[in-house]
Amino acid sequence: MRIQILLLAVLVTCFSVAVHAKKITDYLPNHIFLEEIETPEKHLGFELGERHIRHDQLVQYMEKVAEQSSRVLLTDIGFTQEMRRQVLVTISSEENLKNLPSLLQQKTKGDSENDPVVVWLGYSVHGDEISGANASLAVAYYLAASQNKAVKDMLADTVIVLEPSMNPDGMDRFTNWVNMHRGTTPNADPNHIEHHQDWRSGRTNHFGFDLNRDWLLLSQKESRNRIPYFHQYQPHVLGDFHEMGANSSFFFQPGIPTRTHPLTPKRNTELTQLMATFHSAALDAENRLYYSQENFDDFYYGKGSTYPDINGGVGILFEQASSRGYQQQSINGLLTFEYGVKNQVLTSLSTIQGAWESRDTFRKYRAKFYDEAMQAAKDEKINGYIISEAHDTQRLNHFLDKLALHQIDVYPLTKDYRLDDTTYAKNASFYVPLAQKQYRVIQALFSQGTNFQDNTFYDVSGWTMPLAMDIDFAPVKRSRGLSLAENTWQQTQRTVKPVDPNAYAYAFEWHHMYSAKLLNNLLTNNIKTRVATKPFASTINGKVVQFSPGTIVIPAGIQQANQWRDLVAQLSEDTGIEMFNIDTGLTIQGIDLGSRSMHALSPVKPLLVGGKGSSQYEAAELRFYIDDMLNIPLTVVEQARLSRIDLSDYTHILLVDGNYKGLSKKFVESFKRWLTNGGTVFAQKRAAQWLAEEEILKVKMVKKSVINDLFTTDGLTYQDKESLSARKRIAGAIFQSTLDLSHPLTYGFNNEGLPLFKNSTLIMEQAGAVFNTVASYTPTPLLSGYTDKNLVNKIARTPALVAHNVGRGRVIATPNVMAFRGYWMGSARLISNSLFFSKAFSASAH
Repeated sequence: MRIQILLLAVLVTCFSVAVHAKKITDYLPNHIFLEEIETPEKHLGFELGERHIRHDQLVQYMEKVAEQSSRVLLTDIGFTQEMRRQVLVTISSEENLKNLPSLLQQKTKGDSENDPVVVWLGYSVHGDEISGANASLAVAYYLAASQNKAVKDMLADTVIVLEPSMNPDGMDRFTNWVNMHRGTTPNADPNHIEHHQDWRSGRTNHFGFDLNRDWLLLSQKESRNRIPYFHQYQPHVLGDFHEMGANSSFFFQPGIPTRTHPLTPKRNTELTQLMATFHSAALDAENRLYYSQENFDDFYYGKGSTYPDINGGVGILFEQASSRGYQQQSINGLLTFEYGVKNQVLTSLSTIQGAWESRDTFRKYRAKFYDEAMQAAKDEKINGYIISEAHDTQRLNHFLDKLALHQIDVYPLTKDYRLDDTTYAKNASFYVPLAQKQYRVIQALFSQGTNFQDNTFYDVSGWTMPLAMDIDFAPVKRSRGLSLAENTWQQTQRTVKPVDPNAYAYAFEWHHMYSAKLLNNLLTNNIKTRVATKPFASTINGKVVQFSPGTIVIPAGIQQANQWRDLVAQLSEDTGIEMFNIDTGLTIQGIDLGSRSMHALSPVKPLLVGGKGSSQYEAAELRFYIDDMLNIPLTVVEQARLSRIDLSDYTHILLVDGNYKGLSKKFVESFKRWLTNGGTVFAQKRAAQWLAEEEILKVKMVKKSVINDLFTTDGLTYQDKESLSARKRIAGAIFQSTLDLSHPLTYGFNNEGLPLFKNSTLIMEQAGAVFNTVASYTPTPLLSGYTDKNLVNKIARTPALVAHNVGRGRVIATPNVMAFRGYWMGSARLISNSLFFSKAFSASAH
């Protein structure tokens, strides 16, 4: 009987492993290892795969290995929002590490025949896809301690960069969840709480952003800390290690061939296929299931597996079926955490092996990549792009800083330049030539493609950065006549003029990116302010200065706070926004400073509805913009707690995309009373739809049946199912809208055209009242990305932002995402305007 039980214990499926975790040597080839290099289990006190490690344990082990091995160098690259360390672990021969600065410097001039091949392995950018971060321990130990001659030879020709945790905050959020909910006895039931995280999952970073969409956008601290080192090392191959659903197996690229961005050279896909032979060999040897060339694409360049593809390298995505805890039953049998860890180890080593054995191929590819980029730039019909923003230098510099982080050369103009019917002022305009090393990155950021070979997208199809930032740009066919500075743009600290301690009033313009930050700081410090709802002009230092509606005025005669002038001066300096010193309340044109058209402003206290039912991504975007960028405290309350909250404490309620039909009748009634009594609600996407269904928002939505009727199904067969679904979907595209510049919600905008991001088919019908539409789509709205022509035509001329009264309150709603992924600084300004100017307008709902 005892023998039978023991035999049953080892009869496992292809996914099954023993309940107890494996020793480190069970994850690795059968080599002799240096005893002085500490194993992970000795350092941690438990075996790899037995528990989910915390980020501090991960870093401490890497520190120990770096201390014990001359092959290992640990580099701190920054801190996360929650002050966890971001580290890189560089592993190579002792000689290469001694010469690393000169090797990296040499790479800036191009690869030579004898330069080491560089392999970057990034683990667990989604913090709850934790097998990768745990696998990095085994990989580091193996490379530091193996005495195998082949490993030593490989290290002589290879520099390996491990980023053991690309999302430390998300990693610990998930680790703490799993370790908190796992029992003494392993529970493989997929319904167990261990496998189901709360609303704020470990996938995202502190704010709630998906960092695997941020390589190109660089809105988050973790990405901005990493990107200089990526460009310093210039990896030939980058492995990006993820997890997917428990009922999958293991995926490695290439993905679906037709879903590769046209800027990626075909040779890149061929090399990815070459590397696939190494991965398949490693997994075949262990009889493990896997697949390739399905599901995943290589289109959007903001991911870890695609960003290298426009930077001379080859990015490779790996996806391991996730146990999402210690173990979980799946269609393939018992899936354990250690099983996933070993798959990540196997393919980490196969990536290194494949790159090393093909090192000459990768060196030649990188050199040819940049030669071809220069030739492609010469073959283009344009020479470059001119960019300009005459009013908001903060937003312009924010954009230019992103270009600089991508190693793109941008040159200031030294003379005004006329293109077609537009004059670009030299002090506000810059030129980006295509003929430079980063040609493909430039095109990835500036191009506005709307037609593609394959219209099915795993992620967004349009992300044109100057459109997102609302920066004016235009292609330049011939650069003749352009007068440029010799040196590229460099960030400089803007100085503001001093504040006159005897001024009658101060004023600042609203078009600056951080105007709302300055205003909020003034209001929270009890400094009374007014917003001009009509234009005026004053004489300042002998010159006439025109002030637009939206200008913030600080009259001296109504202030009561102590030392308020000193505070105004300090806040102006801190935000880099100039205060105009006005010496009289009598203006030379327009309204006077004591006019009733100077609308009094009050402090704001917004509440963001979060929790289950609300999109954690859109909530993150509002939280990042309002809290981090504008420094306005934002209270987040889960849907489940709303009925217990006194709404009268808050001036605004913010609703993101989600399902609000489960809110209690009691809360909905109290919400309507709060709104009627003077509150302001801002809603986007399905939250706007919910407001319409509750008859709070007086706008009708286009029904889903109407959307379906736009598409004929005549002659379609089963194989057309996926393509039809893709046509009915807006994965993420950019549309042009027209603003009503006379409306207070558009204060600070100088052009009526505003690009907006749309990733749903939610469409508003024409607003019933004439003054309720703040922004509407143009007759031909599609600017960038894919959307079926039937949907484009349906969207044309419909409202993009509506606002009207509800009693003494206001409702503001949009079918779009206003602060998408933290880089849509153009439309995000409509959010700050909704916070401060919602009572500066009055529009009947009927």
